[in-house]
Amino acid sequence: MIELELDRDRRAAPTLVEQVVQGFAHAIDSQALRAGALLPSVRQLAHSHSLSTFTVTEAYSRLVSMGLVIARRGSGYRVAPRARTSNTSTVDWQPPSLTATWLLSDVFADHSVPIKAGGGWLPSEWINETGMQHAFRAMSRVPAVRLGDYGHPYGFAPLRARIAEQMDGRGLPADVSNVLLTQGATQALDLIVRTLLRAGDTVVVEDPGYCNLLQILKLAGLTVIGVPRTPAGIDTDVLEKIVEAHRPKAIFVNTTLQNPTGATYTMASAFRLLQIAERNRMWVIEDDVSRELAPPGAPMFAAMEGLRRVLYISGFSKTVTPALRCGYVVAERDVLRELARTKMAVGLTSSEAIERIVDKVLHEGRYARHVEQVNDWLRAAHAVVEERLDALGLEAFHRPRAGLFLLARLPIAPERAGEIATAALADGIWLAPGSYFRPDDAPSAWFRFNVPYSTDDALWRFIERVGRN
Repeated sequence: MIELELDRDRRAAPTLVEQVVQGFAHAIDSQALRAGALLPSVRQLAHSHSLSTFTVTEAYSRLVSMGLVIARRGSGYRVAPRARTSNTSTVDWQPPSLTATWLLSDVFADHSVPIKAGGGWLPSEWINETGMQHAFRAMSRVPAVRLGDYGHPYGFAPLRARIAEQMDGRGLPADVSNVLLTQGATQALDLIVRTLLRAGDTVVVEDPGYCNLLQILKLAGLTVIGVPRTPAGIDTDVLEKIVEAHRPKAIFVNTTLQNPTGATYTMASAFRLLQIAERNRMWVIEDDVSRELAPPGAPMFAAMEGLRRVLYISGFSKTVTPALRCGYVVAERDVLRELARTKMAVGLTSSEAIERIVDKVLHEGRYARHVEQVNDWLRAAHAVVEERLDALGLEAFHRPRAGLFLLARLPIAPERAGEIATAALADGIWLAPGSYFRPDDAPSAWFRFNVPYSTDDALWRFIERVGRN
């Protein structure tokens, strides 16, 4: 069996998945593992190297995507019969075409890019494996008759009750009738757009802001106006002028650890935004998916306002797993009823099986301890990435020292960002230029970094070369 040397110092080392991939790629390239050689089973490798089965499965999947390994039903994973012509681990890897289609959809299926600095999710080995396995076992004992229909339009009631209790603990009085479960927070955004807005309506977004939201708004035929996002929140002076001139129907905000800047609203900025919304009868759509990764004390629009104008969105992709598409909306009951009708019209119910699993993870999977551990790992990763930025003299938009994201400016002309992203892919690095997060797609020298995926030396060597050219 191949012996892998793994560095478990999360402050400086690549993720364990990346180290397993690199170790096998090197063994295959050096012919320590020859074509047709059988790799250890997932369980064998996990046991022998004290890894989780999730880590090994993800690493093997990447090796398959890179063409280095073949997975055959009943016979495990074997080294692929292909010629190797160099001594680098990614010699035969070919970067995907950098197109809008790949960036918005295929990226989720394409595991071939070794360094995912532009991604939007936690490393797979950070998943709460114990809690997940416990939930899967509990789910296997649920009588099939309980899963014999579509489930409730609002979603699994015990999970909704648990969310309502959580909201109450954060200062937002809510009960189960205020909670609608969805297929992730992104579907929640889509349902709100379909229900409350019509083609031609004007809406305000943060600039930069969540790229998938921008696509939802464009598909709906809305007029989208960006207002600059600052480290303290949206620029309310600019917002006042936009509201006066254009009378938008809604504003979309990302409250804590914003995607892509990592910034969190101050209480003063949140209060002023709510005043503007109230005066102008404007909906506030609060996307708050990263709250559990944020330090305590961050403002929550829904708790401050009380659901008269605010619709609150969150989910579990950042703390449980993105593979379980489970999000939710908290809103006033009449509004929620209309959202449920839209949900049924466009996709019927969300998955009760998934909702039961998430409920078990929250209730019995040592969830609070897991979130605390993830936050510790994120703080350590931020320290490493900040050190790298400082060493190269790069500017950070904000230093949250929490959450997934950090926005940094590279020393390039904004018009070169696409060229730089394409060149990075040729080196096996996925970068996310700031233009992806702007409502007008304007060129930007800012890049979003997924902090836990941005500790690899190869990434910073590439960025150092960019600064020299």
